[in-house]
Amino acid sequence: MTRLDDFDFFLPPQLIAQRPCIPRDRSRLLVVNRKRSQLDHLRFFELPVLLRPGDTLVLNDTRVLPARFFTRKKKTGGLVEMLYVQRENELWEVLLKPSRKVRAGQCLCARENEEIQWEVIERRDDCWLVRPLFPLEKEEEVFTIAGKTPTPPYLRKTDIPMEDYQTVYARHNGSVAAPTAGLHFTEELLGKVQENGNETATVTLHVGPGTFLPVKTGCVEDHRMHAEKYNLSVEQAEKITRAREKGGRVIAVGTTVVRVLESIWQQYGKLVPCEGETDLFITPGFRFQAIDAMVTNFHLPRSTLFILVCAFGGTRFMQHAYREAVERKYRFYSFGDAMFIT
Repeated sequence: MTRLDDFDFFLPPQLIAQRPCIPRDRSRLLVVNRKRSQLDHLRFFELPVLLRPGDTLVLNDTRVLPARFFTRKKKTGGLVEMLYVQRENELWEVLLKPSRKVRAGQCLCARENEEIQWEVIERRDDCWLVRPLFPLEKEEEVFTIAGKTPTPPYLRKTDIPMEDYQTVYARHNGSVAAPTAGLHFTEELLGKVQENGNETATVTLHVGPGTFLPVKTGCVEDHRMHAEKYNLSVEQAEKITRAREKGGRVIAVGTTVVRVLESIWQQYGKLVPCEGETDLFITPGFRFQAIDAMVTNFHLPRSTLFILVCAFGGTRFMQHAYREAVERKYRFYSFGDAMFIT
């Protein structure tokens, strides 16, 4: 049994980054060498000097939807914040806040345009099902008109532009949170990676509420992840496989990439092109087979993301790395600094 308390650490609130670093690649980079138990301090734009010939960076090319809606109850005028999670046939699965005052049968209207409405159908664990009262072919238009950037709750300002919460290589709409490790890359830096003789490959995982829902169980193994949709194409699977066969490292940019590649390896014993859903929860003792190194941000205490990082880097050593990051005032969470764990 693994205790959730083992993944706690002290984090001064002032270290939670509220805005992205400009330029993005000027953020700090803590280099974590597991074999040597060594920490080094660089800037993210120096990442290419850490890459070896044949290494391939694997990026999550999902695109974040403007998935936050500010609504009011049609009858009472009470304010309800709604976060779109995913579509289930003709219904939306959403998070509502405050959810305790919402009832099935109520009608919610978008505050920007009261003609945009949803009917509350039923509660499902932490989520709700609502029925859009507009044609589904107008769904994209509704996101454009009424949707806002789905910034995490630890960001005090909610007026973050969508482009600030989007990776430069985002392609496929579907996420309700950014794959934040990728926010450090610029087009210029990606160009330098390729000039360095390294390749990039992509997977798509649409980030869902499992990213930010807290672990509520004292025993880590009792927690269940929310399933998230992923896709690995034929071309990209072959590119990653070639890198492995030639002795290059597969470097996952972000925990979402880790979960996709390790999920596929668990199922097939190798990387094959496929699409599906993953609810893989990686905890200490997990045997990593698909990746050799990872780039990741600094995560919340007691979160599934920090637990995954501890599984890869070792709980004791990652606690040490985080303490040093706090002492040196690294910036944490979505718009914060990064780690390269090798």
